[in-house]
Amino acid sequence: MKLNAGIITNKLEATKKFYTETLDFGVTFENDFYLLLHTPNHQAEIGFLLPNHPSQKPIFQSAFDGRGVYITIEVNDVDEVYRNIKLKGVPIEVELRDEVWGDRHFAIVDPNNIGIDFVTYTAPEE
Repeated sequence: MKLNAGIITNKLEATKKFYTETLDFGVTFENDFYLLLHTPNHQAEIGFLLPNHPSQKPIFQSAFDGRGVYITIEVNDVDEVYRNIKLKGVPIEVELRDEVWGDRHFAIVDPNNIGIDFVTYTAPEE
């Protein structure tokens, strides 16, 4: 079984630019109403769909309202990713920090107002 999430949005071009230029994602598939992107290592994908497209059933019509969704991207070296994101001038929503449950992470926001949490898991504090 394979899973990829999908977001219904009017911001396909801004989304493509953000994910490919800021996060180095690649384009798996693209047409005039759908964009499927993959992580740099091809291990995960995320889709973006235009709202109200006539080819889609009602369940896939309503646009995401910008609340209640986040994505976690696990990386080997969150400090390096943080430095690279900062160099690209992307605003940081949650500054790099260590959590008592073992996460070292920071967060940014994509053009659809989706929180993206970059994390490297470490041993929890005693």
